Amino acid sequence: MHRLFSLFFLAGIAGAVIQLLSGDMEAPGRLINALWEAADLAVEVSLGLIGVLALWSGLFRLAEDSQLAARLSRKVEPLLARLMPTIGKTPQASAPVSMNLAANMLGLDNAATPLGLKAMEALQQGNPQPRVATDSQIMFLVLNTSSVTLIPVTVLLFRAQQGADDPAAIYLPLLMATTVSTLVGVLVTARVQRLSLASPLLVAVVLIWLAMLAGLGAMVWLAPAELGNTLSSLLGNGILLLVLTAFFVAAWRSGVDSYGAFVEGAKEGFTLAVKIIPYLVAMLAAIAMLRAGGVLALLLEGIRQGASLVGLDNRFVDALPVAFLKPLSGSGARAAMVDVMQTHGVDSLAGRMAAVMQGSTETTFYVLTVYFGSVGIRDFRYALWCGLAADAAGLIAAILLSYAFWG
Repeated sequence: MHRLFSLFFLAGIAGAVIQLLSGDMEAPGRLINALWEAADLAVEVSLGLIGVLALWSGLFRLAEDSQLAARLSRKVEPLLARLMPTIGKTPQASAPVSMNLAANMLGLDNAATPLGLKAMEALQQGNPQPRVATDSQIMFLVLNTSSVTLIPVTVLLFRAQQGADDPAAIYLPLLMATTVSTLVGVLVTARVQRLSLASPLLVAVVLIWLAMLAGLGAMVWLAPAELGNTLSSLLGNGILLLVLTAFFVAAWRSGVDSYGAFVEGAKEGFTLAVKIIPYLVAMLAAIAMLRAGGVLALLLEGIRQGASLVGLDNRFVDALPVAFLKPLSGSGARAAMVDVMQTHGVDSLAGRMAAVMQGSTETTFYVLTVYFGSVGIRDFRYALWCGLAADAAGLIAAILLSYAFWG
């Protein structure tokens, strides 16, 4: 990541030098002003997130304290046995693996990462070659980089902070895009592993899930034009309300002090909002250098012209900075999403497409490095390519679905 960060700055400076040599005497000043504005924007965005981040952190604490994630994980275990057959040799891995995936589905990022590290450590205990990734570890990584998230909190929070008319308007296409990412990731990995997915349970779960998404999508697409956006918003907000209801019902049934748990979780949200300031400053400044130096415009214009030559609608190009950064850096992709929203408008096609892209996949390189590095694995085998295949599928799906819903 440090090489990418340095490259952005140096490329921006080189672009400004070229502009200066071409007679644009204001290029250096534009570059420096872009840096100041990026730093101010990072602090403004982070502080604006404090309220909503504290709110959702408090709500998520209810799901953790009520053991909702643990109960959901037990429902996931039968599916894991079919996707990761060798997990039977390491039964101690079943619980942390399923709980990690359940936490990801609920958007419990703070809980998902520690559980993921525990799961990888447990899977490593049955590894005959400790420095080489096993099939189960690779499938687990792909599930993490592409897992379906029922509550894409980060994306919704940034849309709310940027003043979106309805932050949840992107919920349904985002859920569809991340589903495509997961399915492609699992199918590609299973193909490489020669793993049969012809399990009645797997097929039934996938068909039910796809039928549900198809039904919701059909309701939106077949509705009159003036009702389409309203219906999409209603579905997104309705699903979120159902999830929140489940949080409070689970807390009540478990005897959890919902108020106390909420307050403790909200404190973590406040701390998290402050912690992300340095990351946003770094990446927004780097992107600002590329933009002010003319490098980003040159790159995107080349892609735009290429899309036009083959007869494609080229409006998707404005959201591509998120797609470029998503596999490499979560903070970088978030910063790119904010930059797109600031430049083109949070409710523009590009702004909404950037949000769907952000929620369609995870950060493959980061997850691969942290998870495999934590247990000393050096030979990733085909894990990277399977993860990138899932990323590509999710990002392409994000573009197509954005056009389908708002194009």
